[in-house]
Amino acid sequence: MRPTRNALGGRGHIKRGLKLAGLLVLGSTSWMERVQAQTLPLFRDGQAQVVPGFNDATRWIRHDLWVETEFDSDGDGNMDRVHVAVTRPGQTDSEDLTVPVVYETSPYYAGLGSTSSEFFWDVRQELGAPSPERLPMPSIQHRPLRTAISNSHVRDWVPRGFAVVHSESPGTGLSQGCPTIGGENETLAPKAVIDWLNQRARGFTTAEGTEEVSAYWSTGRVGMTGTSYNGTLPIAAATTGVEGLEAIIPIAPNTSYYHYYRSNGLVRSPGGYLGEDVDVLFDVINSGYPNMRPYCEENIRDGELALGFDRISGDYNEFWASRDYLNVIDGISAPTLMAHAFNDWNVMPEHSVRIYEALKTKGVPTQAYYHQGGHGGPPPFELMNRWFTRYVYGVENQVEEDPRAWIVREGDPPFDPTPYADYPNPEAVPVTLHLSTGGRSQGGLMIQPQPGQTPENLVDNVTFSGASLAQADSSAYRLMYATPELTEAVHLSGTPSVNMRLAVDREAANLSVWVVTLPWSDEPGVTGVITRGWADPQNHSSLRTSEPLVPDRFYDISFELQPDDQVIPSGRRLALMVFSSDRDFTLWPEPGTELTIDLDGTSITLPVVGGEAALTRAFGQSSR
Repeated sequence: MRPTRNALGGRGHIKRGLKLAGLLVLGSTSWMERVQAQTLPLFRDGQAQVVPGFNDATRWIRHDLWVETEFDSDGDGNMDRVHVAVTRPGQTDSEDLTVPVVYETSPYYAGLGSTSSEFFWDVRQELGAPSPERLPMPSIQHRPLRTAISNSHVRDWVPRGFAVVHSESPGTGLSQGCPTIGGENETLAPKAVIDWLNQRARGFTTAEGTEEVSAYWSTGRVGMTGTSYNGTLPIAAATTGVEGLEAIIPIAPNTSYYHYYRSNGLVRSPGGYLGEDVDVLFDVINSGYPNMRPYCEENIRDGELALGFDRISGDYNEFWASRDYLNVIDGISAPTLMAHAFNDWNVMPEHSVRIYEALKTKGVPTQAYYHQGGHGGPPPFELMNRWFTRYVYGVENQVEEDPRAWIVREGDPPFDPTPYADYPNPEAVPVTLHLSTGGRSQGGLMIQPQPGQTPENLVDNVTFSGASLAQADSSAYRLMYATPELTEAVHLSGTPSVNMRLAVDREAANLSVWVVTLPWSDEPGVTGVITRGWADPQNHSSLRTSEPLVPDRFYDISFELQPDDQVIPSGRRLALMVFSSDRDFTLWPEPGTELTIDLDGTSITLPVVGGEAALTRAFGQSSR
């Protein structure tokens, strides 16, 4: 049942006319007339309001500086300094007003290297073999006279009484140091900026000068946000527990570089960037000082990264563990509003879900916003405003009593999410479905197992895309198992998982699994792909250690697919598709590897709102 919508920000928790600590909190409809001459921050219905005095861009103060960090990643014997730009209301000088900060940091601001696949790894290779050498990427042009960093967030937050701060990641733009793609300096750099905003670190007017700059205008209270890499860094900063970071709003964050470039032991590319890996991303963002680039390339790209990322086995190791923020989750206390898309095949939804669930367990205030689109997409501004108003400005707007999860339903605009008690939906129950024969065309997917079935096989052939295999009436290159046609809608909410018993006719194979709807459709709101997952059968018993397969021996392997929250309409079938190499994500070995699936030992577990009873009804069957 579709929950009733609640108006965002319409709860009216704040007392009318209450003035606290220099803040004017109003609830009446005549607030604009009452405060035309005011230059104090104003709050209505739990949200910071545009104030005319703050909204005059001609009075905004803009300046840049360099903040000294606590690391030397470029090996020159001096602590690296990161480039910072500030935009703040003029009243922070003319009226001695102190304000909190909305802060975004990024490695992208100074330009990017080529995203042409010719400079990525060539995925045409056999599994377990060294990758062919990749072409060197052309250098990014350095712009030494550039001081402005970004105008993102300025129009939204400065008129509401915040300062907006941007900084460039180490080794990018005018920041000193080296890019490390998830290394410790990327975590400590934003911490240093927050320390500067709290008078605990030094800022300077130039990259190498001695004239200091103070953040006298800052209250020290900071909220961080950003999308993709820029959404990763608020989580990184929060893991330090730095005092003053009061809240974060990560949007489509990468929370583990292993999960970004690998899946369950398998070398996998992020969607849209076939052949990318951590060293490629290094080249894409390496826009820092030209005199430091040789050191960074030798010691980071060709040193730490090349020695750690292991494109041969795909195993999880200490290199990847050091770039997995779930391993340092205990440091996070900043209230977190997480945003992601369920159809983001670049930074996949598992990245945010794994952190969101861990923070809930820790008791950190959390809220989630998920939509049905692709990569990126911030929460509605009202949600962000309530979050930062409550935790960064400190206004008691009872945001903690709001629904914990906001899901954009199929066909709805992104600014109109449906509220739920939580994600996954608390009414979702795992339901295990079993396979029945006929997968070369279309076998069955049912609640009751059918023991004693003959195993079925498929042949690897990366020539065919997953989408083409899903649309084929029959194929030797995939196995397909479908439910009966749904007689009523089915709501999935959570993370599906697969248990599979399989054999391979050689030592290694890619394994790809999709859950799709049939008949296939690309129309908005009825996406053909529901979720996907990939795994290396060589890692059947350990993510850290792979072992060559004994040809034709059966192995048991279990792994999760990507999280989802989707309502599958009546008239469609849910289907499990099993194939080997995924043309858009995996390596491309020569066709011919044969995989055999033991149907009796294979199942998929789906998180169904209403559980088995709801799915049984949707199958047009009576409950047991």
